[in-house]
Amino acid sequence: MTKPKKPSRSFASDNNSGVHPDILQAIEAANSGHVVAYGDDPYTASAVKKFREHFGKDTDVYFVFGGTGANVLGLKAVTEPYHAVICAETAHINVDECGAPEKFTGCKLLAAPTRDGKITVDQIKPFLEGVGFEHHVQPRVISVSQSTEMGTVYSPRELKSLASFAHKHDMLLHVDGARIANAAVSLNVDLREITRDAGVDVLSFGGAKNGMMYGEAVVFFDQKLSKGFKYIRKQGTHLPSKMRFISAQFDALLTNGLWRRNAEHANRMAKVLARELEKIPQISITQKVQSNGVFAIVPRKYISVLQKQYFFYVWNESSSEVRLMTSFDTTEPDIDLFVSLVKKTIK
Repeated sequence: MTKPKKPSRSFASDNNSGVHPDILQAIEAANSGHVVAYGDDPYTASAVKKFREHFGKDTDVYFVFGGTGANVLGLKAVTEPYHAVICAETAHINVDECGAPEKFTGCKLLAAPTRDGKITVDQIKPFLEGVGFEHHVQPRVISVSQSTEMGTVYSPRELKSLASFAHKHDMLLHVDGARIANAAVSLNVDLREITRDAGVDVLSFGGAKNGMMYGEAVVFFDQKLSKGFKYIRKQGTHLPSKMRFISAQFDALLTNGLWRRNAEHANRMAKVLARELEKIPQISITQKVQSNGVFAIVPRKYISVLQKQYFFYVWNESSSEVRLMTSFDTTEPDIDLFVSLVKKTIK
């Protein structure tokens, strides 16, 4: 008996998606002739210009290979080993980076419990009780994910509140923006409104989760903070020799609203998926669907059956909560096929 063919698209992660055709075309266009390596090329100059159009002409931007590298190096640039970074307990830097932020910055992560992936000023205040006491690490950075690992989104007002508190207490605000495009679309704002204008100091700008093949950017909104970063990037093994192939992707992503269209589609597909799953009595949606993630309680006995056909992650084993992610290339027929299988499986 022939085994059924697995669907070509899953709901595990937007990292599992392919590459947008416009991005592939940009890579191909850059694959002509020789240019100076390590970023001294016209493709990188053009991409940096695009970033400055979105974020401000005095923005400093540096391209790196991946998201963990962007987070680690961005934090490294603004901390000393005796510092601490405050984040949500669900934060990518706390859960999914194998201790890299602590190893390479020397800083301790101070994680606050959260039900929706977001942290507030009131949760941060207790971590400041040891400020000035030499036996305690000194809080230096508040790091938030936008959108969060739970698919929720910080509003501009929430970010301004965190930034204001951070700056008042000689701290900085870092944003892990692996899905910053999805957050901007959800809020119907531009990229600057939820970063620079909200008081963010350092941003890890994501590309791979929004249609790029690979590549992220570390963005500084105060050039004093990026002093020496080119050496930190090199020492941190994230200086691409053929940088033009990352730069060309960002140039395309930030041209003619491609970043927005990709994120809009992914967000819309998440809402469609949640709407259809909500019709199934045995399933309950656990988080607001504000970006491209759907979190749901699925009866435990059915999860392994569904995973034989569709790869997705169990977010919380004890509560039988799963995470389903949509991408720029998710289609409604993809959702229909998955929901149909869920209905057949859960009876």
